[in-house]
Amino acid sequence: MKRDIIEKLKSWKESPDRKPLVLKGVRQCGKTFILKEFGKECYSDVAYFNFEETPRLAASFEQDYDVKRILFELGLLRGKTISEGVTLIIFDEIQECGRALTSLKYFCENARGYHVACAGSLLGIALNEDRSFPVGKVDFLTLYPMSFYEFTAATESEELADYLKNFNKGGKVAPAVSEKLENILKEYFLVGGMPEAVESWRTERDIEKVETIQQQIITSYELDFAKHARAAVFPKLSAIWASVPQQLSKPNKKFIFSQVKKGWRAKDLEDSLRWLISAGLIYKVEKTEKPFFPLSSYADASVFKIYLCDVGLLRRLAKVPPQIVLESSGIFTEFKGAMTENYVLNELVRSTDERPYYWSSNNSAEVDFIVQSGAEIVPIEVKSSTNVKARSLAEYRRKYSPKYSVLTSMKPDTSGEEILDIPLYLVSSMKNFIEE
Repeated sequence: MKRDIIEKLKSWKESPDRKPLVLKGVRQCGKTFILKEFGKECYSDVAYFNFEETPRLAASFEQDYDVKRILFELGLLRGKTISEGVTLIIFDEIQECGRALTSLKYFCENARGYHVACAGSLLGIALNEDRSFPVGKVDFLTLYPMSFYEFTAATESEELADYLKNFNKGGKVAPAVSEKLENILKEYFLVGGMPEAVESWRTERDIEKVETIQQQIITSYELDFAKHARAAVFPKLSAIWASVPQQLSKPNKKFIFSQVKKGWRAKDLEDSLRWLISAGLIYKVEKTEKPFFPLSSYADASVFKIYLCDVGLLRRLAKVPPQIVLESSGIFTEFKGAMTENYVLNELVRSTDERPYYWSSNNSAEVDFIVQSGAEIVPIEVKSSTNVKARSLAEYRRKYSPKYSVLTSMKPDTSGEEILDIPLYLVSSMKNFIEE
């Protein structure tokens, strides 16, 4: 399946300042697959090493950090020499070998001509205090679950996906196309963007099989908690993870520590929350009452909302029945606000690599997301249906007179000027609309 990140990987390969690459992303979002595909497309040789499947690989890193010796031994293990500038070296599940992680520093300093790309569980790295991360010695890229654009390309057609990607602000979406995209969006709310779930839906259209895959992914995350966390931390990670649907189902969606488990307070859970954020499993969206530059300086870190890394996993974790999503009138009747906001947040993060904020004013109005776009601060109000009344956005506009404002809903109209009225299926193009 086509993934947009392949172009960024090609740029990394050609960069004169290239360092060893750490491909970040939640487990099972396709990191191993995309690195192998990148290797096949762009290199004549790929040396793949998985530290979880082959624990004896760790022995090559025990003696010292002599990169040439390490590469010689790894070449012997694979039965083929690793060549500088010719072989793509893939270290998978690198969190299982702390010394391999540390060795990236020496690849950077002493063997820059070798192309090294790594993948693994960032949760494992974050939770293990004994591992030395080579800060400043690696490049980073983030692979997210598949976007709505990528989902459309995989399950419908690349032509329709390119139509989405290249849509301009002044265009009009034909009614027949709009209806089709709305139906695909309903499917995306059901399936989400985890590649295995998308592939199953693409080939079989079997909801039960998709749900089985989603549950397996959720279970694998929970097993990761148990594997990498200390005994005292594991229940906190699990409790925060499981509480996300409940927290989002509240009218204001604000995260309340005491609702994770009775008696637990912020000081009991802050470290666990930070680990889940660092691993990319959840996103923290902080409140700001003053939308001024820089937004981070005016954010209140103690007041925030939590969203999941993928809308399909949110639906499964919340146990929203598939038929609610697939019925023509069902997708926006149960749990509608949370799922729609989570979807919009995921698309914003993928398209900008930044975390938005949200705006609230004395509990009288609340705009779902606030983002920086160039020299502008842009408010974004999210509606889960064709309802285009946006009272909070109107109050924000009266108070701050932003140059641009965004209202995103199922209404297929992008002809607005001061208010950009963007259909939900075009959220990933929001940045392009603003720049236009």
